[in-house]
Amino acid sequence: MNFDLSDELKALQQRTRDFIREQVLPLENDPRQDSHGPHPALRDELVARARAAGLLTPHAPVELGGLGLSHTAKAVVFEEAGYSWLGPTALNIHAPDEGNIHLMEAVASPAQKARWLVPQVQGRTRSCFAMTEPAPGAGADPGMLQTTAVRDGAGYRINGRKWFITGADGADYAIVMARMEDGTATMFLADMDQPGIVLERNMDAMDRCFTGGHGVLRFDNLYVPEADILGEPGKGFRYAQVRLAPARLTHCMRWLGQARRAHDIAVDYARRRQAFGRPLAEHEGVGFMLADNDMDLQTARLHIWHTAWLLDQGQRCNFESSRAKVVCSEAEWRVVDRCVQILGGQGVTGETAVMRIFTDMRAFRIYDGPSEVHRWSMARKIVQGEAAAAR
Repeated sequence: MNFDLSDELKALQQRTRDFIREQVLPLENDPRQDSHGPHPALRDELVARARAAGLLTPHAPVELGGLGLSHTAKAVVFEEAGYSWLGPTALNIHAPDEGNIHLMEAVASPAQKARWLVPQVQGRTRSCFAMTEPAPGAGADPGMLQTTAVRDGAGYRINGRKWFITGADGADYAIVMARMEDGTATMFLADMDQPGIVLERNMDAMDRCFTGGHGVLRFDNLYVPEADILGEPGKGFRYAQVRLAPARLTHCMRWLGQARRAHDIAVDYARRRQAFGRPLAEHEGVGFMLADNDMDLQTARLHIWHTAWLLDQGQRCNFESSRAKVVCSEAEWRVVDRCVQILGGQGVTGETAVMRIFTDMRAFRIYDGPSEVHRWSMARKIVQGEAAAAR
Protein backbone atom coordinates (compact mmCIF):
# COMPACT_ATOMS: atom_id res chain seq x y z
CA MET A 1 0.00 0.00 0.00
CA ASN A 2 1.34 3.39 -1.05
CA PHE A 3 0.58 6.20 1.38
CA ASP A 4 1.39 8.92 -1.14
CA LEU A 5 -1.64 10.84 -2.37
CA SER A 6 -1.85 11.64 -6.05
CA ASP A 7 -1.63 15.29 -7.06
CA GLU A 8 -5.26 15.09 -8.13
CA LEU A 9 -6.38 13.76 -4.75
CA LYS A 10 -4.28 16.33 -2.89
CA ALA A 11 -5.99 19.07 -4.90
CA LEU A 12 -9.42 17.62 -4.10
CA GLN A 13 -8.48 17.37 -0.44
CA GLN A 14 -7.48 21.03 -0.35
CA ARG A 15 -10.56 22.09 -2.29
CA THR A 16 -12.79 20.26 0.18
CA ARG A 17 -10.91 21.74 3.14
CA ASP A 18 -11.29 25.26 1.76
CA PHE A 19 -14.97 24.70 1.02
CA ILE A 20 -15.69 23.53 4.57
CA ARG A 21 -13.85 26.46 6.14
CA GLU A 22 -15.25 29.13 3.83
CA GLN A 23 -18.74 27.90 2.98
CA VAL A 24 -19.85 25.54 5.78
CA LEU A 25 -18.31 26.58 9.10
CA PRO A 26 -19.99 30.03 8.94
CA LEU A 27 -23.40 28.30 8.85
CA GLU A 28 -22.89 26.16 11.96
CA ASN A 29 -24.82 28.62 14.14
CA ASP A 30 -27.57 29.15 11.58
CA PRO A 31 -30.98 29.08 13.35
CA ARG A 32 -32.42 26.71 10.75
CA GLN A 33 -31.58 23.63 12.81
CA ASP A 34 -32.73 22.12 16.07
CA SER A 35 -32.31 19.01 18.23
CA HIS A 36 -33.45 16.87 15.29
CA GLY A 37 -30.88 18.18 12.84
CA PRO A 38 -30.65 20.76 10.04
CA HIS A 39 -33.98 21.95 8.66
CA PRO A 40 -34.72 21.29 4.97
CA ALA A 41 -34.02 24.93 4.06
CA LEU A 42 -30.55 24.80 5.59
CA ARG A 43 -29.83 21.45 3.96
CA ASP A 44 -30.92 22.84 0.59
CA GLU A 45 -28.56 25.80 0.94
CA LEU A 46 -25.65 23.59 1.97
CA VAL A 47 -26.28 21.21 -0.94
CA ALA A 48 -26.51 24.13 -3.37
CA ARG A 49 -23.15 25.42 -2.17
CA ALA A 50 -21.53 22.01 -2.59
CA ARG A 51 -23.08 21.63 -6.03
CA ALA A 52 -21.67 25.00 -7.09
CA ALA A 53 -18.25 23.95 -5.76
CA GLY A 54 -18.34 20.68 -7.72
CA LEU A 55 -18.24 18.59 -4.53
CA LEU A 56 -21.76 17.18 -4.32
CA THR A 57 -22.14 13.41 -3.77
CA PRO A 58 -18.48 12.74 -4.63
CA HIS A 59 -18.74 8.99 -3.93
CA ALA A 60 -21.42 8.44 -6.59
CA PRO A 61 -20.50 7.24 -10.10
CA VAL A 62 -19.38 9.85 -12.59
CA GLU A 63 -22.18 8.89 -14.98
CA LEU A 64 -24.72 9.82 -12.30
CA GLY A 65 -23.08 13.15 -11.52
CA GLY A 66 -20.65 12.19 -8.75
CA LEU A 67 -16.85 12.10 -8.73
CA GLY A 68 -16.59 8.30 -8.67
CA LEU A 69 -14.25 8.29 -5.69
CA SER A 70 -12.56 5.07 -4.65
CA HIS A 71 -12.82 3.98 -1.02
CA THR A 72 -9.30 5.31 -0.42
CA ALA A 73 -10.15 8.67 -1.95
CA LYS A 74 -13.33 8.79 0.14
CA ALA A 75 -11.19 8.38 3.26
CA VAL A 76 -9.39 11.62 2.41
CA VAL A 77 -12.39 13.67 1.28
CA PHE A 78 -14.85 12.46 3.93
CA GLU A 79 -12.42 13.32 6.73
CA GLU A 80 -12.19 16.86 5.41
CA ALA A 81 -15.99 17.10 5.08
CA GLY A 82 -16.37 15.82 8.65
CA TYR A 83 -14.39 18.76 10.05
CA SER A 84 -17.80 20.45 10.37
CA TRP A 85 -20.90 18.66 11.60
CA LEU A 86 -22.67 20.25 8.63
CA GLY A 87 -20.04 19.17 6.11
CA PRO A 88 -21.40 15.67 5.40
CA THR A 89 -24.87 17.15 4.90
CA ALA A 90 -23.50 19.68 2.43
CA LEU A 91 -21.64 17.08 0.36
CA ASN A 92 -24.59 14.64 0.52
CA ILE A 93 -22.41 12.00 2.17
CA HIS A 94 -24.10 11.73 5.56
CA ALA A 95 -25.72 8.62 6.93
CA PRO A 96 -28.02 7.04 5.92
CA ASP A 97 -27.96 8.54 2.42
CA GLU A 98 -24.31 7.75 1.74
CA GLY A 99 -24.76 4.05 2.51
CA ASN A 100 -28.08 3.88 0.69
CA ILE A 101 -26.54 5.42 -2.42
CA HIS A 102 -23.82 2.77 -2.34
CA LEU A 103 -26.37 -0.01 -1.87
CA MET A 104 -28.66 1.25 -4.62
CA GLU A 105 -25.75 1.56 -7.02
CA ALA A 106 -24.77 -2.06 -6.34
CA VAL A 107 -28.19 -3.74 -6.18
CA ALA A 108 -31.00 -1.63 -7.67
CA SER A 109 -32.47 -2.28 -11.12
CA PRO A 110 -32.09 0.36 -13.86
CA ALA A 111 -35.70 1.46 -13.35
CA GLN A 112 -35.18 1.75 -9.59
CA LYS A 113 -32.02 3.76 -10.10
CA ALA A 114 -33.80 6.17 -12.42
CA ARG A 115 -36.70 6.59 -9.99
CA TRP A 116 -34.88 6.82 -6.65
CA LEU A 117 -31.09 6.94 -7.03
CA VAL A 118 -30.59 9.64 -9.67
CA PRO A 119 -32.51 12.39 -7.81
CA GLN A 120 -30.77 11.38 -4.59
CA VAL A 121 -27.32 11.73 -6.15
CA GLN A 122 -28.42 15.15 -7.41
CA GLY A 123 -29.20 16.14 -3.82
CA ARG A 124 -32.90 16.65 -4.52
CA THR A 125 -34.13 13.81 -2.27
CA ARG A 126 -33.25 12.01 0.94
CA SER A 127 -33.74 8.44 2.14
CA CYS A 128 -33.82 6.31 5.26
CA PHE A 129 -32.91 2.69 6.04
CA ALA A 130 -35.60 0.97 8.12
CA MET A 131 -34.19 -2.09 9.88
CA THR A 132 -33.86 -1.44 13.64
CA GLU A 133 -36.92 -2.34 15.71
CA PRO A 134 -38.12 -2.05 19.32
CA ALA A 135 -37.72 -5.17 21.47
CA PRO A 136 -38.19 -8.01 20.78
CA GLY A 137 -37.27 -7.00 17.24
CA ALA A 138 -34.04 -6.53 15.33
CA GLY A 139 -31.27 -4.41 16.78
CA ALA A 140 -27.63 -5.44 16.91
CA ASP A 141 -28.99 -8.91 16.03
CA PRO A 142 -30.76 -8.50 12.66
CA GLY A 143 -31.93 -12.10 12.87
CA MET A 144 -34.59 -10.97 15.37
CA LEU A 145 -36.43 -9.13 12.59
CA GLN A 146 -40.17 -8.88 13.36
CA THR A 147 -41.54 -6.74 10.52
CA THR A 148 -43.35 -9.02 8.08
CA ALA A 149 -43.95 -9.05 4.33
CA VAL A 150 -46.85 -11.25 3.20
CA ARG A 151 -47.67 -11.95 -0.45
CA ASP A 152 -50.75 -10.11 -1.72
CA GLY A 153 -51.39 -10.57 -5.43
CA ALA A 154 -48.65 -8.89 -7.44
CA GLY A 155 -46.97 -7.48 -4.37
CA TYR A 156 -46.56 -7.66 -0.61
CA ARG A 157 -48.19 -6.23 2.51
CA ILE A 158 -45.69 -4.99 5.07
CA ASN A 159 -46.56 -4.68 8.76
CA GLY A 160 -44.28 -3.78 11.64
CA ARG A 161 -42.64 -1.04 13.63
CA LYS A 162 -39.16 0.47 13.34
CA TRP A 163 -37.26 2.94 15.49
CA PHE A 164 -33.95 4.83 15.59
CA ILE A 165 -34.54 5.32 11.86
CA THR A 166 -32.11 8.09 10.99
CA GLY A 167 -33.46 10.71 8.60
CA ALA A 168 -37.01 9.33 8.58
CA ASP A 169 -38.64 12.73 9.03
CA GLY A 170 -38.65 14.34 5.59
CA ALA A 171 -37.18 11.34 3.75
CA ASP A 172 -38.51 10.79 0.25
CA TYR A 173 -38.13 7.03 0.23
CA ALA A 174 -37.24 4.18 2.56
CA ILE A 175 -35.38 0.91 2.21
CA VAL A 176 -37.43 -1.41 4.42
CA MET A 177 -36.14 -4.72 5.74
CA ALA A 178 -38.93 -7.26 6.34
CA ARG A 179 -39.20 -10.98 7.06
CA MET A 180 -40.81 -13.15 4.40
CA GLU A 181 -43.20 -16.02 5.08
CA ASP A 182 -40.36 -18.53 4.63
CA GLY A 183 -38.26 -16.77 7.31
CA THR A 184 -35.82 -15.06 4.94
CA ALA A 185 -35.41 -11.28 4.79
CA THR A 186 -36.04 -8.98 1.85
CA MET A 187 -35.42 -5.29 1.19
CA PHE A 188 -38.30 -3.23 -0.19
CA LEU A 189 -38.29 0.28 -1.67
CA ALA A 190 -41.18 2.53 -0.66
CA ASP A 191 -42.02 6.20 -1.13
CA MET A 192 -42.57 7.74 2.28
CA ASP A 193 -45.65 9.80 1.33
CA GLN A 194 -47.98 6.86 0.72
CA PRO A 195 -50.67 5.32 2.94
CA GLY A 196 -49.38 2.65 5.26
CA ILE A 197 -46.29 4.51 6.48
CA VAL A 198 -46.72 6.49 9.69
CA LEU A 199 -44.02 8.58 11.37
CA GLU A 200 -45.14 8.19 14.97
CA ARG A 201 -42.61 10.59 16.46
CA ASN A 202 -39.04 11.80 16.43
CA MET A 203 -36.91 10.43 19.23
CA ASP A 204 -34.89 12.74 21.45
CA ALA A 205 -31.22 11.89 21.03
CA MET A 206 -27.81 13.13 22.13
CA ASP A 207 -26.76 13.90 18.57
CA ARG A 208 -28.35 16.57 16.40
CA CYS A 209 -26.28 16.45 13.23
CA PHE A 210 -28.49 14.16 11.12
CA THR A 211 -31.14 15.80 8.92
CA GLY A 212 -34.49 14.35 9.94
CA GLY A 213 -33.27 13.14 13.32
CA HIS A 214 -34.18 9.60 14.41
CA GLY A 215 -37.77 8.53 13.89
CA VAL A 216 -40.22 5.86 14.97
CA LEU A 217 -42.00 4.40 11.94
CA ARG A 218 -45.05 2.18 11.75
CA PHE A 219 -46.02 0.14 8.70
CA ASP A 220 -49.74 -0.62 8.53
CA ASN A 221 -50.54 -2.93 5.61
CA LEU A 222 -48.12 -1.01 3.39
CA TYR A 223 -48.48 -2.36 -0.14
CA VAL A 224 -45.26 -2.71 -2.14
CA PRO A 225 -45.42 -4.09 -5.70
CA GLU A 226 -43.02 -6.84 -6.63
CA ALA A 227 -41.15 -4.45 -8.95
CA ASP A 228 -40.09 -2.43 -5.91
CA ILE A 229 -38.18 -5.27 -4.24
CA LEU A 230 -34.54 -4.19 -3.96
CA GLY A 231 -32.46 -6.96 -5.49
CA GLU A 232 -33.72 -10.51 -5.10
CA PRO A 233 -36.30 -11.72 -2.58
CA GLY A 234 -34.80 -13.49 0.42
CA LYS A 235 -31.38 -11.86 0.15
CA GLY A 236 -31.93 -8.94 2.50
CA PHE A 237 -29.32 -9.97 5.03
CA ARG A 238 -26.73 -10.45 2.30
CA TYR A 239 -27.46 -7.00 0.86
CA ALA A 240 -27.23 -5.51 4.33
CA GLN A 241 -23.58 -6.57 4.38
CA VAL A 242 -23.05 -4.89 1.00
CA ARG A 243 -24.19 -1.69 2.65
CA LEU A 244 -22.88 -2.03 6.19
CA ALA A 245 -19.20 -2.86 5.70
CA PRO A 246 -18.40 0.31 3.69
CA ALA A 247 -20.89 2.38 5.74
CA ARG A 248 -19.11 1.49 8.99
CA LEU A 249 -15.92 2.82 7.46
CA THR A 250 -17.40 6.07 6.17
CA HIS A 251 -18.69 6.78 9.69
CA CYS A 252 -15.08 6.42 10.85
CA MET A 253 -13.94 8.85 8.16
CA ARG A 254 -16.46 11.57 8.97
CA TRP A 255 -15.99 11.37 12.74
CA LEU A 256 -12.22 11.48 12.29
CA GLY A 257 -12.72 14.96 10.85
CA GLN A 258 -14.70 15.98 13.94
CA ALA A 259 -12.09 14.53 16.28
CA ARG A 260 -9.33 16.36 14.40
CA ARG A 261 -11.22 19.61 14.75
CA ALA A 262 -11.68 19.12 18.50
CA HIS A 263 -7.94 18.44 18.75
CA ASP A 264 -7.10 21.58 16.77
CA ILE A 265 -9.24 23.65 19.15
CA ALA A 266 -7.60 22.06 22.21
CA VAL A 267 -4.09 22.62 20.85
CA ASP A 268 -4.81 26.28 20.16
CA TYR A 269 -6.27 26.73 23.65
CA ALA A 270 -3.38 24.93 25.34
CA ARG A 271 -0.92 27.21 23.60
CA ARG A 272 -2.70 30.41 24.68
CA ARG A 273 -4.15 29.65 28.10
CA GLN A 274 -1.82 30.37 31.02
CA ALA A 275 -1.88 28.51 34.33
CA PHE A 276 0.71 28.41 37.11
CA GLY A 277 3.00 30.76 35.24
CA ARG A 278 3.15 29.08 31.84
CA PRO A 279 0.95 27.88 28.94
CA LEU A 280 -1.16 24.79 29.59
CA ALA A 281 0.66 22.94 26.83
CA GLU A 282 3.92 23.13 28.81
CA HIS A 283 2.38 21.17 31.70
CA GLU A 284 2.96 17.46 31.24
CA GLY A 285 -0.59 16.58 32.25
CA VAL A 286 -1.91 18.52 29.24
CA GLY A 287 0.99 17.86 26.88
CA PHE A 288 0.65 14.11 27.33
CA MET A 289 -3.06 14.31 26.46
CA LEU A 290 -2.20 16.16 23.25
CA ALA A 291 0.38 13.50 22.40
CA ASP A 292 -2.15 10.75 23.10
CA ASN A 293 -4.62 12.55 20.83
CA ASP A 294 -2.12 12.56 17.99
CA MET A 295 -1.50 8.83 18.41
CA ASP A 296 -5.20 8.03 18.45
CA LEU A 297 -5.88 10.17 15.39
CA GLN A 298 -3.09 8.50 13.45
CA THR A 299 -4.15 5.03 14.56
CA ALA A 300 -7.71 5.68 13.41
CA ARG A 301 -6.56 7.10 10.09
CA LEU A 302 -4.33 4.11 9.39
CA HIS A 303 -7.14 1.66 10.11
CA ILE A 304 -9.43 3.63 7.80
CA TRP A 305 -6.93 3.86 4.97
CA HIS A 306 -5.94 0.21 5.18
CA THR A 307 -9.53 -1.05 5.20
CA ALA A 308 -10.44 1.33 2.38
CA TRP A 309 -7.50 0.00 0.37
CA LEU A 310 -8.68 -3.57 0.93
CA LEU A 311 -12.18 -2.64 -0.25
CA ASP A 312 -10.63 -1.12 -3.36
CA GLN A 313 -8.95 -4.49 -4.00
CA GLY A 314 -12.40 -6.08 -4.07
CA GLN A 315 -12.28 -7.71 -0.64
CA ARG A 316 -15.48 -7.95 1.45
CA CYS A 317 -13.76 -6.66 4.60
CA ASN A 318 -16.44 -7.72 7.08
CA PHE A 319 -13.77 -8.53 9.65
CA GLU A 320 -11.58 -5.53 8.86
CA SER A 321 -14.49 -3.07 8.85
CA SER A 322 -15.59 -4.37 12.26
CA ARG A 323 -12.07 -3.91 13.55
CA ALA A 324 -11.82 -0.40 12.12
CA LYS A 325 -15.23 0.55 13.49
CA VAL A 326 -14.27 -0.45 17.04
CA VAL A 327 -10.79 1.07 16.93
CA CYS A 328 -11.91 4.33 15.32
CA SER A 329 -15.07 4.89 17.36
CA GLU A 330 -13.17 4.39 20.59
CA ALA A 331 -9.99 6.25 19.57
CA GLU A 332 -11.89 9.23 18.18
CA TRP A 333 -14.05 9.33 21.29
CA ARG A 334 -10.96 9.37 23.51
CA VAL A 335 -9.61 12.32 21.53
CA VAL A 336 -12.75 14.38 22.00
CA ASP A 337 -13.04 13.41 25.67
CA ARG A 338 -9.46 14.58 26.30
CA CYS A 339 -10.20 17.83 24.48
CA VAL A 340 -13.11 18.50 26.84
CA GLN A 341 -10.74 17.94 29.76
CA ILE A 342 -8.07 20.25 28.34
CA LEU A 343 -10.59 23.01 27.68
CA GLY A 344 -12.09 22.78 31.16
CA GLY A 345 -15.11 25.05 31.45
CA GLN A 346 -14.98 25.88 27.76
CA GLY A 347 -15.19 22.18 26.98
CA VAL A 348 -18.52 21.70 28.73
CA THR A 349 -20.17 24.89 27.43
CA GLY A 350 -20.95 26.21 23.99
CA GLU A 351 -17.94 28.54 24.02
CA THR A 352 -16.22 26.21 21.56
CA ALA A 353 -17.42 23.52 19.13
CA VAL A 354 -16.02 20.75 21.34
CA MET A 355 -19.08 20.28 23.55
CA ARG A 356 -21.24 19.88 20.44
CA ILE A 357 -18.81 17.36 18.94
CA PHE A 358 -18.75 15.47 22.25
CA THR A 359 -22.54 15.05 22.41
CA ASP A 360 -22.85 14.24 18.71
CA MET A 361 -20.10 11.62 18.71
CA ARG A 362 -21.03 9.48 21.72
CA ALA A 363 -23.59 7.46 19.78
CA PHE A 364 -20.94 6.40 17.25
CA ARG A 365 -19.90 3.57 19.57
CA ILE A 366 -23.45 2.20 19.31
CA TYR A 367 -24.87 2.64 15.84
CA ASP A 368 -23.77 0.42 12.97
CA GLY A 369 -23.07 -2.19 15.63
CA PRO A 370 -21.97 -1.60 19.24
CA SER A 371 -18.29 -2.20 19.97
CA GLU A 372 -19.19 -5.29 22.00
CA VAL A 373 -21.02 -6.93 19.08
CA HIS A 374 -18.14 -6.26 16.71
CA ARG A 375 -15.65 -7.71 19.21
CA TRP A 376 -17.85 -10.80 19.59
CA SER A 377 -18.10 -11.18 15.80
CA MET A 378 -14.35 -10.75 15.39
CA ALA A 379 -13.62 -13.30 18.11
CA ARG A 380 -15.79 -15.90 16.38
CA LYS A 381 -13.98 -15.35 13.08
CA ILE A 382 -10.57 -15.50 14.78
CA VAL A 383 -11.41 -18.79 16.49
CA GLN A 384 -12.89 -20.28 13.33
CA GLY A 385 -9.80 -19.28 11.40
CA GLU A 386 -7.51 -20.93 13.93
CA ALA A 387 -9.62 -24.10 13.86
CA ALA A 388 -9.49 -24.18 10.05
CA ALA A 389 -5.72 -23.76 10.09
CA ALA A 390 -5.36 -26.62 12.59
CA ARG A 391 -7.43 -28.91 10.37
